[in-house]
Amino acid sequence: MTARRRRIAGVLVFLALVASCLAGLCVGPSMLPASHAARVLLAELPGLDSLAAGVDPQHRDIVLNLRLPRLVLALLVGCGLAVAGCVMQSFFQNPMAEPSIVGVSAGATLGATIATIFGLNVWIAGLSPVPIAAFIGALIATTVVYLLSRRGGKTPVTVLLLTGVAVASFASAISAVVLLRGQRGDMNQVVYWMMGSLSNRGWPEVRMVVPYAVFSLAAIYVFGRDLNVLLLGDESARYLGLDVDKVKLALLALSSLLAASAVSVSGIIGFVGLIVPHIMRLLVGPDHRVLLPFAAAGGAIVLVLSDMAANLAGEIPVGVITAFVGCPFFLYLLHRRREYDV
Repeated sequence: MTARRRRIAGVLVFLALVASCLAGLCVGPSMLPASHAARVLLAELPGLDSLAAGVDPQHRDIVLNLRLPRLVLALLVGCGLAVAGCVMQSFFQNPMAEPSIVGVSAGATLGATIATIFGLNVWIAGLSPVPIAAFIGALIATTVVYLLSRRGGKTPVTVLLLTGVAVASFASAISAVVLLRGQRGDMNQVVYWMMGSLSNRGWPEVRMVVPYAVFSLAAIYVFGRDLNVLLLGDESARYLGLDVDKVKLALLALSSLLAASAVSVSGIIGFVGLIVPHIMRLLVGPDHRVLLPFAAAGGAIVLVLSDMAANLAGEIPVGVITAFVGCPFFLYLLHRRREYDV
């Protein structure tokens, strides 16, 4: 992969990200001119408040209180899912790996189901109990998978995979039992959450995700070189002086934390963590020091555009859009890239 090609790819991805963000602020049931959205944002900066003159107050409210927090959340969730998927595919050396493989999604679903069905009303910092319970459930499930997978101070990948499948199935079974005890209205709410959605999300959800997302993304990037070494296999990595078990533990914890924070506020959104890393590897190569930032940007673009499409289609779950787009594309990718067969 030449440096020139990477620079070109970087410019194209950056332009696509900017264009998708602008579209996310302008496109919706009430269409706004790009100039109006830009003036609303610029007027919030120090010294530029004069730009607010002449701006429709309704447009300002739409941009700042409805679309901007939803856009920021889509960026954070898209980045989180894509980077977590990228790390787990390298961690497990399996192109089919994604955050749900270690129980993140199943644990989050169980937490959200319990909070909804039993009517928990403990609001914290303006945040409803559903995302908080989902976040806790995701972290608990991941911790249980890790503890049950330890063998003599090590965590074999095969054991971790099988344990993840078992714990996820068990958590899903509990969710089903709890769901059947609820009222139909509660069931509809949980099912809608399981399809993934960013509707009715605001600044409280953004504030919840930001610290975990920023910390995890920055820490994972520090491990970019170690991820490259892990691609050589555990034995080769140890020969090169890498403490494989400690690095894997750190990467598992960080990627699970990143995915849990994303899933807790958006619900289950499939294929972002599966598809985006593959696309970016084809675009910029396997070097994680380059791949991770591109995966973050690609995940943000995909989720912003998907959420915009879901909004225009009448607020259908965004997970439905990503499944419609991601499933056929991944089947095509598997057909064209024979080495990805598993």
